[in-house]
Amino acid sequence: MFAGSVIALEPRATPTITNIYPFYGKHQQGIATPAQHHTYFMVLDLHTDDIQKIKAMFQLWTAYSANLTAGKNVRPYQQNAYLPPADTGESDSLNPYHLTLTFGVSPSFFEKLKIEHLKPAELNPLPHFPRDQLRQPYIDGDICIQACADDPQVAFHAVRNLVRAARANISMRWSQSGFNSFEGNETPRNLFGFKDGTGNPQGEALEDAVWYQGDNWLKNGSFLTVRRIQMHLETWDRTHLNGQEETFGRHRDSGAPLGQQEEFQAVDLEQKNANGEKIIPEISHLHLAKKVGHNILRRSFSYASGIDPKTGQFDAGLLFISFQKHPQQFIDIQNSLGNIDKMNEYITHIGSGLFACFAGVTDKNDYLGKALFDQC
Repeated sequence: MFAGSVIALEPRATPTITNIYPFYGKHQQGIATPAQHHTYFMVLDLHTDDIQKIKAMFQLWTAYSANLTAGKNVRPYQQNAYLPPADTGESDSLNPYHLTLTFGVSPSFFEKLKIEHLKPAELNPLPHFPRDQLRQPYIDGDICIQACADDPQVAFHAVRNLVRAARANISMRWSQSGFNSFEGNETPRNLFGFKDGTGNPQGEALEDAVWYQGDNWLKNGSFLTVRRIQMHLETWDRTHLNGQEETFGRHRDSGAPLGQQEEFQAVDLEQKNANGEKIIPEISHLHLAKKVGHNILRRSFSYASGIDPKTGQFDAGLLFISFQKHPQQFIDIQNSLGNIDKMNEYITHIGSGLFACFAGVTDKNDYLGKALFDQC
């Protein structure tokens, strides 16, 4: 196998229209796209302040992303066995599995590139919230890449090849794989066994909640909030069902608000029982989040990362991801949860980040972040 100069590597499986989300469009995919079953989320640090190198990196990432989401290799395999293959190959023979790639940049991105004047006024580091126990390296970072697909290897392969192509300019800060399991259009359940994302906005409400409409380069983009939330499963597993449901403010089996029968019935925070007590407790997660009156689009994934060596318990939880047109939507909700959310007995926030996600790539003459880099 080493004698010749020609290699024959297996081509990718032929993609079909049913397993591809189109890369080109007004908005980046992976935001309002229907949730997939897996994610690989990566946060990167910049190692250069050369804006032209970063512009070229995003141009290359655009071309690679268009190929990957279409079920192709990042580049065709070259016919030379004495060079590393153009693509790492672990997705050869696999279809795209609805792969989406979503890119965002943080406040520090603008500082490192000395383009603070182009940073949107809304893009600032998230404040320290009550009960936060943030840990390095799960904070800060300059760029995020969210890969989502219905196959975990396809998602990982995409991020691996994007990072491989940009090693001269970036290093990996932290990453997290995540998973969702659901049938059809059902709402996924988190590791506490409750449905997660029931209250997501739809239709016009989604359009109004998610897409940035300011008069700058971020128009038609969105703000991504990520929180790495450790869930104390062993403590939760010792809690009786009534206590669990009162913590969420919802029924575990149906996902319906307490006092209701169906998952998507309207939430009535003032409804009382025969004793005059509010049916949805005021310290429940649902009550505290809902009373703020903001909509955000939750697109979270569960994670399981082995065993915590310090405690001997599961290192597992929720990779919380939300999209909103203004970070204040998330900040207000998180401040409302604050110290009194009953959920805080069972979770610890250990990672946090805020990123501005570019608008979509409209055609082959466009690229990720073009509206920003054209001003540099």
